[in-house]
Amino acid sequence: MSKKKGFFGWFGRDRTPEANEVEEKDSQTAVVEHETPQSNSAEPDDHAVEKTEEKAVEKAAVEQAVTETSSIESDEAVEAAPANDTCHNDLSANNDREDNRGEVKSKSDPLTAPSDQVANVEQSPIVGSESDDKVDEQPEKLGFFARLKKSLSRTKASLGSGFASLFKGKKIDDELYEELETQLLMADVGVETTLKIMDNVQQGAERKDLKDAEALSDILKQQMADILTEVDQPLSVENNDGPFVILMVGVNGVGKTTTIGKMAKQFQAQGKSVMLAAGDTFRAAAVEQLQVWGERNDIPVVAQHTGADSASVLFDALESAKAKNVDVLIADTAGRLQNKAHLMEELKKVVRVMKKIDPNTPHEVMLVIDAATGQNAVSQTKLFSEAVGLTGISITKLDGTAKGGVIFAIADQFKVPIRYIGVGEGIDDLRPFNSNDFIDALFDQTTE
Repeated sequence: MSKKKGFFGWFGRDRTPEANEVEEKDSQTAVVEHETPQSNSAEPDDHAVEKTEEKAVEKAAVEQAVTETSSIESDEAVEAAPANDTCHNDLSANNDREDNRGEVKSKSDPLTAPSDQVANVEQSPIVGSESDDKVDEQPEKLGFFARLKKSLSRTKASLGSGFASLFKGKKIDDELYEELETQLLMADVGVETTLKIMDNVQQGAERKDLKDAEALSDILKQQMADILTEVDQPLSVENNDGPFVILMVGVNGVGKTTTIGKMAKQFQAQGKSVMLAAGDTFRAAAVEQLQVWGERNDIPVVAQHTGADSASVLFDALESAKAKNVDVLIADTAGRLQNKAHLMEELKKVVRVMKKIDPNTPHEVMLVIDAATGQNAVSQTKLFSEAVGLTGISITKLDGTAKGGVIFAIADQFKVPIRYIGVGEGIDDLRPFNSNDFIDALFDQTTE
């Protein structure tokens, strides 16, 4: 039985002299073969015999070394098992980390990425700067005067700044006055109001002995401002004895219900409690529309089923508002044509019923007018005023018509205060009427 070799036997200790000699011969032979040039490959036969013998000896030595190695491995397998497991785990973990780093590097390094991926990266557009530009290009919110001027752009084409092209480079004569009169009529200022304005303009020009037509613009602006100043009276809803009641009237489709919702929101923003009464029981969607406004602004709405008596609805609403100490009650009514006598009589009934609860109600009877109706708005104002006695007017949709001149005709003929003007669809686009702002926006010639 051969003697077992220890661990250091791998490094040359405890080896036999014969094995050492064989190893030295092997190394010398390898050196000689490496240094021998290819030209000496064709050697004599005796040298070939010597090499054959040497290779046989080397083969025997190698076989003996393999036999000794296998015996050493089998003897030391049990002793080295724990250490081998630990080393194997450590090496596996290191290999895994190296593999992971290799994968990350291959994904992040564009040099090792596939060619098609590189092509995609090169062809993809850079959009970061464009998105930043879009953020910077957000339009600023316009103030009310800018919105008013923009909304009156179609009316301005015939009134206000539109007069600039009419007066430019012309002398004052009858032909100029005729052109000015025609332009006022085309803007729906009305015959009576137009004649009044023309008389005052001519008298002013003669008084000042004007020769330049462009100087007439200042006189015309002042005359039109004087008409609107008389009806510039904002609505005040202060009332110490119960709720302030506003009765909204008008023909179909002028925007009464929408105006009510916007007014309610503005009163609420002023710290006042508001209640709405759905008195338009004729139109199927009117009640639902008003209820949506109420839910949106957390405002109570008194309503009944479609087809109910309008006077009954408003009676219940007024009693409820009194009981709950509401500050403002806004009552909607069904749209009706001013030339339908029985519908106007129904409106008179509503007023009579409300006065049974409070003789002072309604405190405000507000007519809503669509500016696009032009001179028909004059007829509406006349008949509604005769039926229920108007105390205020709201003019809507001034932003979508070139017939905004009707505001001068209504103000001049009826002297009824203009409470609100609507110049857009937003809540803030219903604004208390201010004659100075309106005239300045109308005659403003600056471009945006």
